[in-house]
Amino acid sequence: MKPEKTFSHLDPQGNAKMVNVGAKPMQQRRAVATAKLVCSPATIRALKKNALPKGDVLTVAQIAGIQAAKRTSELIPLCHPLALCHVEVNFQVKNNFVEIFCAAETSAQTGVEMEALTGASVAALTLYDMCKAVDKTMRIDGVRVLEKIKK
Repeated sequence: MKPEKTFSHLDPQGNAKMVNVGAKPMQQRRAVATAKLVCSPATIRALKKNALPKGDVLTVAQIAGIQAAKRTSELIPLCHPLALCHVEVNFQVKNNFVEIFCAAETSAQTGVEMEALTGASVAALTLYDMCKAVDKTMRIDGVRVLEKIKK
């Protein structure tokens, strides 16, 4: 019988704690996360024409996602600060949604999925903020990790 999984961020009394990764080996790590901004086709047309009131929303969202990934440990309690080697935010613009992909890489003792999730989420939030004047029906869906690799 397998032992029951426990939450690594809780001590035996159930108090929050930062996980000690000091004994873990340094490894190359990569994570990719996604989020989706669902919006009207008219919003997508305006986005493609760069005709939204706040300008080039994809570039601003890309920079916001990269900046957010770099600051994840300041936003998520108990998250280890990581020196990121690379963060990349890309978009796939479809008829009624924008899919956001954030990849984060580091050489560290812990993974980078929180950085990838934070980058994708903040990029989606930035798109939402920059498009909200023209589309009141938008929503953010499907925030999740797509890939987590360590070498």
